[in-house]
Amino acid sequence: MRLPAYVALLESGKLDRRVQAAQARLSCCELCPRRCRVDRAAGEFGFCATGRHALLASAEPHYGEEAPLVGRGGSGTIFVTSCNLCCDFCQNAEISHGRIGREVTADEWADLMLDLERRGCHNVNLVTPSHVIPALLEATAVAAGRGLRLPLVYNTGGYDSPAALRLLEGIIDIYMPDFKFWDACVAGRYARAADYPERAREAIREMHRQVGDLQIDADGIARRGLLVRHLVLPDGMAGTEAIARFLVEEISRDTYVNIMDQYRPMGRIRPGDPLARRITREEFSRAREAARRAGLWRFDEERFHLFP
Repeated sequence: MRLPAYVALLESGKLDRRVQAAQARLSCCELCPRRCRVDRAAGEFGFCATGRHALLASAEPHYGEEAPLVGRGGSGTIFVTSCNLCCDFCQNAEISHGRIGREVTADEWADLMLDLERRGCHNVNLVTPSHVIPALLEATAVAAGRGLRLPLVYNTGGYDSPAALRLLEGIIDIYMPDFKFWDACVAGRYARAADYPERAREAIREMHRQVGDLQIDADGIARRGLLVRHLVLPDGMAGTEAIARFLVEEISRDTYVNIMDQYRPMGRIRPGDPLARRITREEFSRAREAARRAGLWRFDEERFHLFP
């Protein structure tokens, strides 16, 4: 079985140096596109309201993720508290906005990773880690030194900095970004990030450069590569067709994608808002067909979460 990417860096001693380089960036934090420039090492908070250590909400095997991540043993999902986006319709708002979770040291985070491995998970799936890359690297170094050999999944909203992602090169095996919005006005209105479309394109280019297309073994388990998620929004507001064309023309026709149907109005979405309704079966079908017309062909299995 192929060893995860970080093992080579661990054995060469480069993983510890990568941890040090990431920690140094906390003193004037520009780890994500918010570029708050606060001194998180000294306890100052920026947009993500997180200091030196990460806050974690939960760590459990998860069976609702994409099929190549779940297999028989599940995906070992660790939910990181807070987020560098502010999506009005966030389905995990208690964690990303409400800050449910506890602060953990690198040793404690490593314990959670190793426990997921002992429980038979196929990977460690790190949810919304963009703002805690230094803590993630520190925990990975500890866990790898104690025998962790599961692939790492970087499960992100897509609002990532290529410079920060380069700190993860040779460490992350599977990148799983969202591509939420194509239109800057929609992104500004619903996520407080008008530059999201441009930043997501930059990030996905960098992720694909590092790991390439998704590689799936003979047992149907993902081992390395890029997997893109896209949530269909009412009235085509996510820009599905344009995102699909971007993936085909600038990333790879072989990009593995999960076009998701489970949008529902939550959080700060109010009656009368264009997003104050679920999508229809027809809207979901049109989105899938638009992606196929663009040239995409590797889709996660259709589940129809909302429809009978």
